[in-house]
Amino acid sequence: MTLKSALLGAVALLLSHAAQADQTDLVAAGRAVAAAGDCAACHSIEGGKPYAGGLPMKTPLGTIYSTNITPSASGIGEMSEGEFIRAVRAGVAKDGHRLYPAMPFPSYARMTDTDLHALYAYFMQDVAPVEQPNRASDIPWPLSMRWPLAFWDRVFAGAQPFTPSPDHDARWNRGAYLVQAAGHCGACHTPRGIAFQEKAMSDADGAQFLAGAGVNGWLAKSLRGDTDGLASWSEPDITEFLRTGRNAHTAAFGEMTEVITHSGQYLSAEDLASIAHYLKSLSGNAPAAAVVTAEDNATAALRSGDFSRAGATVYGEYCITCHRADGTGYSHIFPALAGNTAVLSNDPSQLAHITLAGGQMAATDDAAQLRFAMPSFAQLPDRDVASVLTFVRSAWGNHAAAVTADQVAAMRKQAAIPMTDRPAGVPASFNPPHDTDMPAAQAALIMQGKRLLTDTKRLLPEYVGSGLNCTSCHLGGGKVAFASPFVGLSQAYPSYNPRAGREVDLRERINGCFLRSMNGKEVPPHSREMDAMVAYIDWLSASVPKGAKFEGKSLPVIDAKLVPNSINGQKIYGQQCASCHGDQGQGLKDARGEYVFPPLWGDDSFNIGAGTARTYPAAAFVLGNMPIGHGLNGLLGQGGTLTPQEAVDVAEYFSHQPRPDFPAKVDDWPKGGKPKDSRY
Repeated sequence: MTLKSALLGAVALLLSHAAQADQTDLVAAGRAVAAAGDCAACHSIEGGKPYAGGLPMKTPLGTIYSTNITPSASGIGEMSEGEFIRAVRAGVAKDGHRLYPAMPFPSYARMTDTDLHALYAYFMQDVAPVEQPNRASDIPWPLSMRWPLAFWDRVFAGAQPFTPSPDHDARWNRGAYLVQAAGHCGACHTPRGIAFQEKAMSDADGAQFLAGAGVNGWLAKSLRGDTDGLASWSEPDITEFLRTGRNAHTAAFGEMTEVITHSGQYLSAEDLASIAHYLKSLSGNAPAAAVVTAEDNATAALRSGDFSRAGATVYGEYCITCHRADGTGYSHIFPALAGNTAVLSNDPSQLAHITLAGGQMAATDDAAQLRFAMPSFAQLPDRDVASVLTFVRSAWGNHAAAVTADQVAAMRKQAAIPMTDRPAGVPASFNPPHDTDMPAAQAALIMQGKRLLTDTKRLLPEYVGSGLNCTSCHLGGGKVAFASPFVGLSQAYPSYNPRAGREVDLRERINGCFLRSMNGKEVPPHSREMDAMVAYIDWLSASVPKGAKFEGKSLPVIDAKLVPNSINGQKIYGQQCASCHGDQGQGLKDARGEYVFPPLWGDDSFNIGAGTARTYPAAAFVLGNMPIGHGLNGLLGQGGTLTPQEAVDVAEYFSHQPRPDFPAKVDDWPKGGKPKDSRY
């Protein structure tokens, strides 16, 4: 080989590597554009292949289905770059037929040539081809004819690529481009006209741009400086929301979760900051609403047991566990209701929708364990939903109009959410009464009992030595299936207790929890407090025949042959439990210093004499009820996310961490039969 040929070969190799690097950069740039455009949200379905289409989208005319945009023969594999760009910008398919404006090509028309070139490279080179035929729309003929769309396009589409404004800086222009073009935020957040056209495509077109609109039964809020828009949000609030789906004000729900899942979390910090900067520059439209000012009247009433305010009893039964007596929830886990713009919106439809349907928070790669859920309350009658929504819209300084039962009924009909007789996933035989049905003659005593059992540490501090309440284990006021419910408990006592070696009655059993689970002292067995707790349990048990067996009455059955693995349990704890119970099992407290999530070990937790200090009882509770708030079923949205083996592993880990001693342990199991997982 001559020197000349060697040099030429080296140069060719360098050029080849450079070309490959350039192509890699181009594909990466296209991937970022696809994320900004949220292509996956519409062109993928849960459980399907990425970008293979098939997502149903309801329109006033019928249902259409998103198309396959993978580089296959049934997708876009035979499209030239020019044909691809024409489809994206102009809404014209390869064969010349017009696309429905559910495809946001009026916004994509503003995208730059550079971004579209990169997007084409990404789909053709980095997306796996999927041979999946496209599904025809359900729109009936003649409404399904597409040629009239040419006139629609001529009137409402055809915008030119985005041109930076010389009156604003680079950050503003980048944000404007992402919002108006690639991000197509107006497709949901801008009201539409009679022809289904967006009434404004940019801030230059008028104040209706991003002024809020209804989308499939949800309200896409105003992104302008309105009181129920972004007036109270800072730029960091907006960036955090777009990246994680939650901030100190609220959490994403409905269709916005898809935006976070497929788009927001993948945008660069610079792009998110640019979007926030641009949105905060948009003025508000609506007159300033009453400023939300902190007031503690509702909180004080709930904490004192005053449920006279309309909707307060329903709130206390179904909402207070997560959203708290002061309506603040818990930051980034349970959204605050006090001052929440979704709560205060002039249109209460989205609030009614999520109450009836429930909703899952956005899933992000760096916070998958925080994907909490709001369970469905479709089982509540419209009047109860209306009363509780009216309560939250008028409590804690909130000032919003009352919600009527007719409004709730309309939303139920629009969202096709039927009335049910119990929460989804709850066994048919499990039917605890509603708090609103307490008999008037005994209501005061029964409600006092419920309060003592749910707020035990605060109301009975002289008898509680831990940071726990009775309902730290008996969830939802003792009304949750598979969580050691109080339902039917009265008829189970007196009964023989192997640990005591004798028969015990209900009052003794309650005091056993005070001594062990709450590491405290016995409540005088015939005190007003004990009478109240027994009255509440008796009321929950009144309709259950003695000896009756029904699904949900007990904890799930755990196979004691499962061998626990504490090392794996520590790993599971970090992934599934620490976000609520703390890295060191210390629990999490609210601003008052009261536990939102109880400690699982340490001085403030249950002592070694408690049932949950044993591996298998703890595993049964975990299997049936943890992690809380990760599903749409039941009263608290339990997820059922762990296997029995995982439940045993994590229970072995946390139950054997340091905790208080129980001196009276020497008297346990006097007649033998000590379980193999006893701590002593």
